[in-house]
Amino acid sequence: MSDSKNLSNGNAKPFKIFIGYDPREDLAYEVCRHSLLKRSSIPIEIYPIKQSELREKGVYWRERGKLESTEFSFSRFLTPYLANYEGWAMFVDCDFLYLDDIKKLVDLIDDKYAIMCVHHDYAPKETTKMDGAVQTVYPRKNWSSMVLYNCGHSKNKVLTSEVVNRETGAFLHRFQWLNDDEIGEIPFVWNFLVGHNKVVEGDENTFPKALHYTLGGPWFEQWKDCEFGDLWLKELEEYEKSRVKKED
Repeated sequence: MSDSKNLSNGNAKPFKIFIGYDPREDLAYEVCRHSLLKRSSIPIEIYPIKQSELREKGVYWRERGKLESTEFSFSRFLTPYLANYEGWAMFVDCDFLYLDDIKKLVDLIDDKYAIMCVHHDYAPKETTKMDGAVQTVYPRKNWSSMVLYNCGHSKNKVLTSEVVNRETGAFLHRFQWLNDDEIGEIPFVWNFLVGHNKVVEGDENTFPKALHYTLGGPWFEQWKDCEFGDLWLKELEEYEKSRVKKED
């Protein structure tokens, strides 16, 4: 089931966005989805990656490991498969808040790459995150939290359901099915790590376009006062008002 925003700009195919879904973070998913739909000037279709549905369909069957802090730790790599290995699509964690038009990100797409993402150099100081989940440290930490996939690229056809269910976290999260020169780079402001990345006053190149509450966001009680939490809470308020209007 997708949520779409269709706009009258010819026969443009909607851009597919797959958001990682975890029942504990349902509200984060709804707010992320709302922030994308509200600001998009291009047609988009949004699909939650729900592990329960993938298991029912026989697409996902791997057992959950102790280091998986969310239900979509591995199912995220099914994005090219779920997009039928066609065109470009985006995967994003649910703990994002979009502050700008997704069209500006889509405009950065370069077909020479198999994937594109922010190349974070990030080693978290914290040992836990969100609701007490263990914070694991590994190379290319957070690179896989928001990825533009060139789903039709021959290299991404490696990502079958069998491979995603079988392969190690290192293989998947470090994009080991690709050569380094097949991984394009996106400005960090599209995956702005709250509590790590910094805004430089007067430098527009540091102003976040998508906030990533990677340590935990205001939907968790202990993170309700986090940096940029007010922006998320404002978006939540708008989402709830829009939902009430639909029900009226």
